[in-house]
Amino acid sequence: MQRPRVAPYLTVSPAAGAIAFYTAAFGAQQRALMPSVDGMRIAHCELAINGGSVMLADVFPELGHARMPLPGEQVTSSVSLEYDKAQEVDDIVARASQLGAKIETQPTNTFWGTRYAALRDPFGHRWILNAPLDSSGG
Repeated sequence: MQRPRVAPYLTVSPAAGAIAFYTAAFGAQQRALMPSVDGMRIAHCELAINGGSVMLADVFPELGHARMPLPGEQVTSSVSLEYDKAQEVDDIVARASQLGAKIETQPTNTFWGTRYAALRDPFGHRWILNAPLDSSGG
């Protein structure tokens, strides 16, 4: 399977915990996993989520190039997931909430024609979920 030409790359620790969360909450499937040489962290992981890819790795402060979000910090980017059916948004929000996500916007019907929700995962990353209000999938 070819990787998408654009995919978010998240810095998250512990990456193993994030992989477990994304698998349980979003139905992610692991495509690639590369442990770090220290054997304690994950240097790279690629997850297939909803037809796209999300890549992630543990934070490596010794390299000084990226950091994790700070608790309560406003985010500067979000990962957007588009679904075919409005019920999928509701189901994912319920699952993610049970797994420790903070719901920022409960599933709601929007004036722009989607079932919309926003959540912050337990690692500080923001996810936006949308599906057409016409849940026929077409």
